[in-house]
Amino acid sequence: MRKIVVLFALMLSVASYAQNDTTKIATEWDGYRKYRFGSYGEILYQHMNYGANRYKATDGAPRENRAYLAIPRTIFAADYKFRGDIILSTEIEFEHGGTGAAMEYEYTEAGEYEGFEVEKAGEVVLEQFHITKRFTNWMNVRVGHFIVPVGLTNAHHEPIFFFGTSRPEGERALLPSTWHETGISILGYLPSLKYEVMLVSGLSPNGFSTENWVGSGKQGVLEDVVATNPAVATRVEYSGIKGLRLSASGYYGNTTKNTTKPAYANLKGTVSIISADAQYRNKHLLARANFIYGDLSDSKAISEENRRLFRSSFGGTPVAKNAMTYAAEVGYDISSLFNLKTKLYPFIRYEYYNTAQKVEEGVKEFPRFKRDMTSFGLNYFLLPNLVMKADYAIRRIDNGNYNSEHTFSAAVAYTTWFFSK
Repeated sequence: MRKIVVLFALMLSVASYAQNDTTKIATEWDGYRKYRFGSYGEILYQHMNYGANRYKATDGAPRENRAYLAIPRTIFAADYKFRGDIILSTEIEFEHGGTGAAMEYEYTEAGEYEGFEVEKAGEVVLEQFHITKRFTNWMNVRVGHFIVPVGLTNAHHEPIFFFGTSRPEGERALLPSTWHETGISILGYLPSLKYEVMLVSGLSPNGFSTENWVGSGKQGVLEDVVATNPAVATRVEYSGIKGLRLSASGYYGNTTKNTTKPAYANLKGTVSIISADAQYRNKHLLARANFIYGDLSDSKAISEENRRLFRSSFGGTPVAKNAMTYAAEVGYDISSLFNLKTKLYPFIRYEYYNTAQKVEEGVKEFPRFKRDMTSFGLNYFLLPNLVMKADYAIRRIDNGNYNSEHTFSAAVAYTTWFFSK
């Protein structure tokens, strides 16, 4: 309740000083007068030299050639201005072709092979549905379902904004991706600065796990979203130096009351996340870097309760106290060497991520979840918003103490507005 009061007090105090702002600042509502309709999506091919179950054998994933062809996501978006200061925005996401029934292998339950599980083949998700009331460039209020912009990928998740054929693994391993929640937000645009502060529905400890830390804690397994423990998230982006964008984001919220089970009554399960990222771009060079560190209180007790209560439904694997990832990628445009009209980036990327960076005393260490990956490849932009990608990735497990995993990937990705008025 205190978080709600503080956020509303901030909103009202800023609104009381709001006045007509005639300064021209680029915002997300530019480029259309009344409405627009657009989309982004990906087509992905992957070939691996390792088996899917890296937890069964003592030396890691077995050697095995396998390949997959998928449509990870297709998103359709629409914005509509009821009037210049009131905007409705929606996004609907189709993951892996939509919904249905499929048989899926489950490998992660304590490293054991469990056979077949019946799960949805894909997913249809309302990723965004919100109304924004504009006061000035630097003061706007948003209510509804929207992106939680913690981390580089959640804030800039469209596929033309990262070099790899898939979203960076480290951020996907630690956090929900794309992370979207329901709540209220204050956001604004100032010269060289963009900010957002939000109060949103929190995570549930039911889905916390060794492999994904709190990344699978986003509610949605059950129909109702429990909001007894809301959370606060924020992001600030600074772009006052030509070609450079510096950003910081964070998240804080208790989780144990966001469950239908009473077993967590004496625990808080506080999730705290800090993140920083940067991007630099000039005529030829494009470089990005990011860092995320997370802390979960009561992780040992939550692990014990999850194993006791939810083993069959949620997995019940232990969850670590701390998780961490950092990464950097750099690409250089060589299109002029081939007289191309659009950009051609050879790139290299390195990332480290550990969903069990630190565990509480008395909890078993999980060295198999300490991973680092080096990727190199090409991004060829057929159009500024249409890209063909290819990369080769080498993933090491626990500094090479387990079998390394190699993947070749190719993808086509786009983002566009089909029409606007």
